[in-house]
Amino acid sequence: MENKELVKIALKYREKAYAPYSNFKVGAAVLFDSGKVYGGCNIENASFGATNCAERTAIFSGIAEGETKINAIAVVGSLEENTYPCGICRQVISEFGGSEIKVILAKGEDDFIVTNMGEILPGAFTKEDLDKNNR
Repeated sequence: MENKELVKIALKYREKAYAPYSNFKVGAAVLFDSGKVYGGCNIENASFGATNCAERTAIFSGIAEGETKINAIAVVGSLEENTYPCGICRQVISEFGGSEIKVILAKGEDDFIVTNMGEILPGAFTKEDLDKNNR
């Protein structure tokens, strides 16, 4: 799947965001190893702690359907500047994609940058770290 197609899907999910408190809408589209794409939007809550980010909404939707490996993720938040995943989302993306997963940060359909998890979350804590410490 082309980067632009994944961005278009993320943009559609951005419009579905429930963000009455921050008014900051975010959409994400996740391409899994199977070739299927799952989308998500941020869903806020008055208690704030119960809020869920677009990236995790999309990833958890795929995992709930039996997916296990992410190939790429597109994220659209601000249409003025690139919006990076928060720290929790970076950790979740890393869990299911590893350091080489493609991360597409978009401001619009034709305005995006492509990076990877290793660049935006160097030194991620992984299951390998747990394996080393549980011997």
